[in-house]
Amino acid sequence: MTTYGTNPTSAKDLAPKLEYITRANDHNYVRPGLATRRPWKQMLDFHSFDFPRKIATVLTRIRANTVYFQTNYTIIVLFSVFLSLVWNPFSLLILVALIGAWLFLYFLRDEPLAVFDHEIDHRIVLILMSVLTLSILFLTNAKLNIAVAVVATAVAVLAHAAVRKTEDMYQNGEETSRLIP
Repeated sequence: MTTYGTNPTSAKDLAPKLEYITRANDHNYVRPGLATRRPWKQMLDFHSFDFPRKIATVLTRIRANTVYFQTNYTIIVLFSVFLSLVWNPFSLLILVALIGAWLFLYFLRDEPLAVFDHEIDHRIVLILMSVLTLSILFLTNAKLNIAVAVVATAVAVLAHAAVRKTEDMYQNGEETSRLIP
């Protein structure tokens, strides 16, 4: 007897389906890199900006903010490169393919990348994907566009990281000792 299209009538029939849904909701399917993407509102909160008075403060802020907003900064750089390639369709197609690789290898991983049974740290993946993306795109005819986009974005990211205060970043009780000495 087939039961296609019928609704379960007892709690016993419904229990396995509820367990599957509960396990799916409890399991985090997003890699910690994407999960650490901070809210844009928090990143751009004007009350959190203050010009530092000491070079040591600038360096501490840059170090802490680049770690804390790492995923946001990566998205900004990729979007900037994307915008710089709007008028170069071949390079844009290559970038779209590379963004697919970014999604698969960095943003949407639910566990660390493993190569030959060795776990690869997400920072290594970030560096290798950045170098690979820039190297492949530099082989196209959009070298100047890409260089200007990366340099301008790097300056903007460093300026943001230098002037954004770090005191209000960890409001959820997160551990700050690994970022700020």
